[in-house]
Amino acid sequence: MQTNAELTQEYLDIIARSNGDIEGRRAAQDYMRNSTAIVHHQVVATSYVPRLFNTKTREAMKECAETAHRILVKVMMEYLDNPEYRKVFSFDPRLEELILIPRGYPAVLPFARVDTFMDEDNYTFKFCEFNGDGSSGMNENREISLMIARSPAFRAFVKDDNDGIKHRIEVCELFNSWIDEFLEIYSTFPKARKNPRFAIVDYLENGVVDEFKLFAGLFEAQGYPCVVADVRDLHFDGKQLTYKDGNRIDAIWRRCVTNDVITYWDESQDLIEAAKAQAVALIGSFAGHIVHDKQIFGALYDPRTKAILTDDENAFVEATVPYTNFLDSTKVDLARIKAEKDGWIIKPTDGYGAQDVYAGCAVSQDEWESLVDGFADSKAGFPFIVQAYITPFKTWTLEPDKGIEDLSDEEVACEPKLYNNLNGLYLYNGTFQGVFSRLGPLPTISKDKKGITQATIWVTD
Repeated sequence: MQTNAELTQEYLDIIARSNGDIEGRRAAQDYMRNSTAIVHHQVVATSYVPRLFNTKTREAMKECAETAHRILVKVMMEYLDNPEYRKVFSFDPRLEELILIPRGYPAVLPFARVDTFMDEDNYTFKFCEFNGDGSSGMNENREISLMIARSPAFRAFVKDDNDGIKHRIEVCELFNSWIDEFLEIYSTFPKARKNPRFAIVDYLENGVVDEFKLFAGLFEAQGYPCVVADVRDLHFDGKQLTYKDGNRIDAIWRRCVTNDVITYWDESQDLIEAAKAQAVALIGSFAGHIVHDKQIFGALYDPRTKAILTDDENAFVEATVPYTNFLDSTKVDLARIKAEKDGWIIKPTDGYGAQDVYAGCAVSQDEWESLVDGFADSKAGFPFIVQAYITPFKTWTLEPDKGIEDLSDEEVACEPKLYNNLNGLYLYNGTFQGVFSRLGPLPTISKDKKGITQATIWVTD
């Protein structure tokens, strides 16, 4: 079996033999500019080189993701069932109120993406964060995969000169599989209707609306009316939940994260009251916040959590979960955090989209000390966590071709660069479904730090 690095080098060699395959890269960027891979009005940046994963990688990712899901579900259930255990976490009382709203169906964590740093030399993992229903990226992966599949380099990787198979490949299917899982979960809701109407719900200025619309279209294609709705446009009359157009809503795919619900608390009461009354199936429930909030990392090491996990599960936590604590002078030695800046990263405990995430190794000593002082002890108005920094695995790739249409052939960059990797592992009701492959040249991998998304291709030779 070829390693991932060997597969990638083979792909890069194909491009090099075509003198950079510049014509193919121009066509790829033209496809992306006209695609639906748009996040907050920007076309997603990508590389002409996909992430190529062998079968051993796929098996390791599946085992890691599904083990993590089982552990997270145990923690969520303990929180819901045991008032004493809730003291492990420090949540706003309104968050606790939301978390304790009954689901009405068995699936505890229907939709999740666990973000990991994988060492591709030894197939080991460290977690970056856990994400629930606010997770996105499925459409980015789909569009970039379609772009890659059209390229001359990809065709040359898959087939030889005589049209024979060189590599058997498979792409991640992240759309219809979720539609099927959503319908199955809804069927277990006690008040499920025979002809239901669905909604995909967020605060739309924060949501990936183009992606929502694609999912809504797939529900419609299967005969289920589905609207993309803003939480603030919902109305509950005490019996049924309706959208602003007057149509009833029977089930919601909740894409809004709970900290946004807190921000828009008064305007979100119709959604909250409908969920409390079980007038709508909220898939997933607000209990997903337990895993979304980054204090989950510290909670996994708490003795009260260890007591509910098996020996194997506790060993898994110790092997994969980096040290995490509140950036609080009563919890950690701030002087040590400042002095050992390259070993730490700080983040809001309840944020998303990599906002206000700072790695010590990416800034100067003076800037790091200023950041620690500025965010410690909730000085920003909300708590931060400090986490052991994990050095990402690096992969050779080509830089994004954004703007290639304005460059001459000679100006197009053809030399591969080493980029850091972050692998988001999707789980649909506990089953591993695919990967959101993100890369970046800087210590923090995010869109605002020159981060890119790449197609994920399974090589199943």
